[in-house]
Amino acid sequence: QRLFYSISSSAAAAASSADNLSKRSIHNGTAQRQTSCLQHVKDNLPPDDIHCAFSHNKLMQSSRLQCKSTRCFTNGPPNHSKKRNDNLVTHDDDTNSKIIDGKQPQEDCSNNNNMPKSSTLKLEEPYTITKDTNNMKPSEPSIHNISYLPPSLHPYAHLARLDKPIGTMLLLHPCLWSTALAYTPLLSNATVATSAASASPLAFTILCTKFAVGSFIMRGAGCTINDMWDAKYDKQVTRTKSRPLASGVLSYNQAWVFLSAQLTAGLAVLLSLEPHLQDCFIWGAASLPLVGMYPLMKRYTNYPQLVLGLTFNWGAIMGWVAVHGNNVDWSVVGPLYASGVCWTLIYDTLYAHQDKADDAKLGLKSTALTFGEDGTKPVLTALTGAAWGCWMLAGHNVGFGDVLDAPLYYGGVSAAAAHLLWQVYTADLNNVENLAHRFRSNNTVGWIVFASCVGGNLMMI
Repeated sequence: QRLFYSISSSAAAAASSADNLSKRSIHNGTAQRQTSCLQHVKDNLPPDDIHCAFSHNKLMQSSRLQCKSTRCFTNGPPNHSKKRNDNLVTHDDDTNSKIIDGKQPQEDCSNNNNMPKSSTLKLEEPYTITKDTNNMKPSEPSIHNISYLPPSLHPYAHLARLDKPIGTMLLLHPCLWSTALAYTPLLSNATVATSAASASPLAFTILCTKFAVGSFIMRGAGCTINDMWDAKYDKQVTRTKSRPLASGVLSYNQAWVFLSAQLTAGLAVLLSLEPHLQDCFIWGAASLPLVGMYPLMKRYTNYPQLVLGLTFNWGAIMGWVAVHGNNVDWSVVGPLYASGVCWTLIYDTLYAHQDKADDAKLGLKSTALTFGEDGTKPVLTALTGAAWGCWMLAGHNVGFGDVLDAPLYYGGVSAAAAHLLWQVYTADLNNVENLAHRFRSNNTVGWIVFASCVGGNLMMI
């Protein structure tokens, strides 16, 4: 009888030992659980709370996972994790398992660079698991390579859209158009002649260069202001959620400091616009309310692109003022400014179709939503005709004469209008890549109009 009980006890002990061994092995049975308790935390914690470090012999090898939490386990088989209450969250995969009872640990479990980045998990309230990876392609692809900059400056470069120079060019072109028309030789005889109006091509080139630098700086400042206003919306829009403020890479304090530096640099360029510095300063300062207002307009009006057009084409006024001061010929500048506003409505409406689903969901407004898919192309066709008519009128009023007198100008602006029609009628309003390509092609439109202005100017000599 004693022998029978001894054999039975040995068999039960062996079965219990085998069961414990199976629970300590990973699913495939090849990796062994290795746990080393470093110390017991006895202050204000339950007796079984521990500060521990675990090593993983399969995918992590030399990496170490360190955590400080309540009841933290790793390398256990998924089926053995049991839900204790409604607040218990479990996650199991091939590499590790975490069970967090109650709330998020005070210190997140983290690993070194040897662990695959795609498996980094973030637990947020209300207990949702989101995957965060550094290998994801940016929502807004870069066009210009900024790898030559130090890594610490990359967030600021992205904030100023240094990697997307098309915005700078769209801001610059109206400045160049106006400057070219203001230097028209006929104008210096027909109106008040100034030293700037009759200056050499070198002075014209220097002024255009100043506008180029100013456009680069102020476009970046405008983007910073836009992102500061819209960060909470940007993080919910597919195209913009990776921007520095929306993603949390930069803080608002850092953005304020950067914006101050941008505005200071812009002021330095403005103060270099001699000989009409005072007039340039007044007209330049007058544009700042529009710069600050535009990001808010998508909340309150169905036509925020109209406000953008009024803002982005202010250079059509600044170019003339830099040459002639306050002696503005509105018969030329007015149509030129209006043509730029129509142009902006065209390219930015197409651009806004990329975000229309997110905008509608967030309650934001745009001309893409206002015109709709059925109305967008007819409206943009009419705006193309208006832009073309304004370009023609500005050339006539500046002294280029009839079409046969300045075929380079009138033919050039007609080619620009044809390019806009191509954009409108080949645009796929539901294809992001198609719309982005047409948006960037407006740099070509701007250069065609500028070349037309210079060509018409040369024919007047």
